[in-house]
Amino acid sequence: MKSKYLLVLVVLHSLKSPIAFAQHSQASVNKGATEGKLEYADERHFKNMRQLTFGGDNAEAYFGFDNEHITFQRTSASDGVECDQIFYGAIPGKKKKDFKFDLVSTGKGRTTCAYLLPDMKHILYASTHEASTTCPPVPDRSKVKKYVWPIYEGYDIYVADLKGNITGQLTKSPGYDAEGTVSPDGKKIIFTSMRNGDMDLYTMNIDGSDVKQITNTLGYDGGACFSPDSKMITWRASRPVTEDEKKEYKDLLAQGLVMPTKMELFVANADGSNVRQVTNLGRANWAPSFAPDGKRLIFASNHEHERGFPFNLYLVNIDGTGLERISNDSSFDAFPMFSPDGKKLIFSSNRNNGGNRDTNVFICDWVD
Repeated sequence: MKSKYLLVLVVLHSLKSPIAFAQHSQASVNKGATEGKLEYADERHFKNMRQLTFGGDNAEAYFGFDNEHITFQRTSASDGVECDQIFYGAIPGKKKKDFKFDLVSTGKGRTTCAYLLPDMKHILYASTHEASTTCPPVPDRSKVKKYVWPIYEGYDIYVADLKGNITGQLTKSPGYDAEGTVSPDGKKIIFTSMRNGDMDLYTMNIDGSDVKQITNTLGYDGGACFSPDSKMITWRASRPVTEDEKKEYKDLLAQGLVMPTKMELFVANADGSNVRQVTNLGRANWAPSFAPDGKRLIFASNHEHERGFPFNLYLVNIDGTGLERISNDSSFDAFPMFSPDGKKLIFSSNRNNGGNRDTNVFICDWVD
């Protein structure tokens, strides 16, 4: 799911009017910025980094099956995008060529968690547009004096074509259904749902059939994705232990809220069996995905920092060993994902934003 610190980008804005455009090139905003070196000297895994977006909050950029196209969610009040919407674009083949992208969600409600389907002609994403055409309200910080994420019950998972026409609705149960990703073999979707009263993981076939619950432990389970061979999954989870923690979790959930400040990473077989906790770092460890070898995870974490930020990217073996910090921005690096061929890494960052709160999408060659 879903800037400055830990995904604030998804709760800061409300939609006031429909989006009035379908295509926009961001390169003109900061022409020539990609000609400089965007990676830090000690980021040895990154090479030939390029900034794809300039301005606004841009996050959850995910590769399509062809390694050449991406989807991402974007908020940019200056462009009339006052609530997260889904965009799609081709990664420029040449460094100086502008990155152009198209709106592929409805421009209504709030959207999240888009993923290209195997045919490369359709996109999976979650949206609240049927519950309301306007952006759902954000938590009232004067009443909820904690950092929380809203769990909008209006979210359902839809399929749309590349022109933004909705061609199918995969979930219709009451409550939150979102955070869907597709297995590399193109057979399964994994997503988070609150249909049983808790935030658990479910799988379904690519057409929405054969829905199965695969986690059942109290706590928030979300942000799941498959391993390259589609045989394993990884996800983030909170696990309240004490009675006070359990009560706090349940009380917030009853208000449509979760507190994501304590999350660890887990792996399991794709059917939910053989669950293992990978990290035990404390604080917020999230946005995991598998490295190309299927033996490591890449993720975002603030565990090294007492004040809760910055967030940086890390690698860890799926048995919890070999932890390595791989990014070094002083504010926010998150949402990492490897291209299916393992040659590229895409992520979101506050780097090179001129000191404001813009979060942009970056892509680079991966050096193992």
